[in-house]
Amino acid sequence: MQNERKVLACVDQSHFADYVTDTAAWAARRMQAPLELLHIINREAHVVRGTDHSGTIGVNAQQNLLDTLSDEDEARNKAVREQGRIFLNNLRERALRAGVQSPDVRQRYGDLEEVLVEQQDDVRLFVLGRRGESAETTQRDLGRNVERMVRALTRPILAVTDDFKEPERVLIAFDGGSMTRRGVEMVARSPLFQGLPVHVLMSGQKRRDSAKQIDWARSTLEASDLEVITALVPGDTERVIAEYVREQQIDMLLMGAYGHSPLRSLLFGSKTTDLLRSAKIPTLLLR
Repeated sequence: MQNERKVLACVDQSHFADYVTDTAAWAARRMQAPLELLHIINREAHVVRGTDHSGTIGVNAQQNLLDTLSDEDEARNKAVREQGRIFLNNLRERALRAGVQSPDVRQRYGDLEEVLVEQQDDVRLFVLGRRGESAETTQRDLGRNVERMVRALTRPILAVTDDFKEPERVLIAFDGGSMTRRGVEMVARSPLFQGLPVHVLMSGQKRRDSAKQIDWARSTLEASDLEVITALVPGDTERVIAEYVREQQIDMLLMGAYGHSPLRSLLFGSKTTDLLRSAKIPTLLLR
């Protein structure tokens, strides 16, 4: 990964944006990467109530109505942009206090997925809130955009929970597959976790090559002078990981994400979604 690629934090106007900013600021400092805080405004259809309900509008009245609607739309857009500007400036000040030099802020109209896919060639790490504005009222434990974004993007995504503390212990949920092997190699190369103990956990069904796989993970990480703790714990993956996180006081989880098609996930469920719902810590999702 190139040094000029940025950490891109996607923020909406909820209190979860503070945690996204704090996490992104930590990652940008560790990676010595530029930080951008991005707020995407979705254009919504607005219902405007007129005073003429007769069903017949004269030529002049029709033009006046169009002018009025245009003026109201312009005023509404201006208010939305100004509110977003103030919101982003507050987050920029928060990132500055967290030690980030010259964080950038930007707001755009558009669809979240389309904008992020368009941006990803210049992105080293995405930071998203697992919850957002919709969760403020619905109390959803997993934001509706998370799975959609993770499936659409190819860069690592750090999904943030409802709080943030600088990680002291990191866990890689390792299965020996190509995705988590790439994750181990990424951790070995990246400055993000340098100086932190890295736990590597294999769970699920016992395999004949489990010991060989986890030895490879250990040697790869130790070659980068990382402190490595490994564990082989057969059993239900979700339960084993949740217990390990709690017992070892893990602060951040790394795992592969959505290895199967959306149709398969619809029919049989998704282990990624299950783990995200049960994990109470920030989770770095690898694609």
